[in-house]
Amino acid sequence: MSETRTPEVVAPQPAAAEASGLGRFLSSPTGRNSGLIVALLLIVLVGVITAAETFASVDNMMVILRQASIIGVISIGMTFVIISGGIDLSVGSVMGLATVVATLDFMQKTSNNTHWIVMVAVALAVGLVAGLINGIVIAYGNVVAFMSTLAMLVGARGLAEILADKRTLTVKDRDFTKLFRWDFFGIDLLIITFVLVAVAGWIILNRTTFGRRTVAIGGNREAARLAGIDVKRHTMWLYALSGLTAGIAALMMLGRTTAGTSTHGTLYELDAIAAVVVGGTLLVGGRGTIVGTVLGVLIFSTLSNVFVQNNLSSSVQAVAKGVIIVAAVLLQQRLARKNSSD
Repeated sequence: MSETRTPEVVAPQPAAAEASGLGRFLSSPTGRNSGLIVALLLIVLVGVITAAETFASVDNMMVILRQASIIGVISIGMTFVIISGGIDLSVGSVMGLATVVATLDFMQKTSNNTHWIVMVAVALAVGLVAGLINGIVIAYGNVVAFMSTLAMLVGARGLAEILADKRTLTVKDRDFTKLFRWDFFGIDLLIITFVLVAVAGWIILNRTTFGRRTVAIGGNREAARLAGIDVKRHTMWLYALSGLTAGIAALMMLGRTTAGTSTHGTLYELDAIAAVVVGGTLLVGGRGTIVGTVLGVLIFSTLSNVFVQNNLSSSVQAVAKGVIIVAAVLLQQRLARKNSSD
């Protein structure tokens, strides 16, 4: 008679289990953000070591945050667009156009005769309308987001040059300039605005139906449509949100420079996309966090400050930024392949 043998059960190796657990942690939002915090701290450490006398001062920390604030606000809107699987190349040009329209002589006279809120409303309206145009063309015109926003990038910049006659328009409303000189215990309005926009973005993305629908559309557009989401209308409002943040950034730029010009916002769209990608948002959509985007913005702003403190050229900064972006994309692809294999 043949003897029946009980099959042996092979227990998983502890090392493999730990590696798998570590991989899951690193691919989670908490793990990705923890990695970004470590990277930011390492850059700060380099700054402290190489430029101890100036880098670690409170004034310099405020400089870093002010430099991060305008790009940061634009990046919050960009995060929503990229999570949905889209892209917006026009935010820098839209910001420049908003600064020009808000500082036209007619607008400034109206503002002086009424209230500086007119300039605020005009800048926000320009950003919102430009974003809506992008959204309508993309959602209802079925134009690829890259091409549509590229057209807006060129068109908005050209319109700003025409309206300003290639001149720099100075803000003449003293009450408006006084507003941006206000601070709260040494923290100026630019930084406060960035914080408020980031908090609002986090709430919208994580605590509202709008945010959940954005992630669903980025994860699987057709499945989201079959689930009852009006994908076209939602896409339109996503680009409107991106345009609105560009309008807010325009007001911040006006407050910082007291001037409107068509050159404002040049290449800001690339800086915003870089910060969002380094912050862990997938370029293909479906995943991303506001906290990660904020950390991405701070990483680039702090890195730039370290280079400035050490008198390194802007060319070296550009190379370092490019290396960081490529490394972030490669890491995203590796984690995506690992998750799909698991």
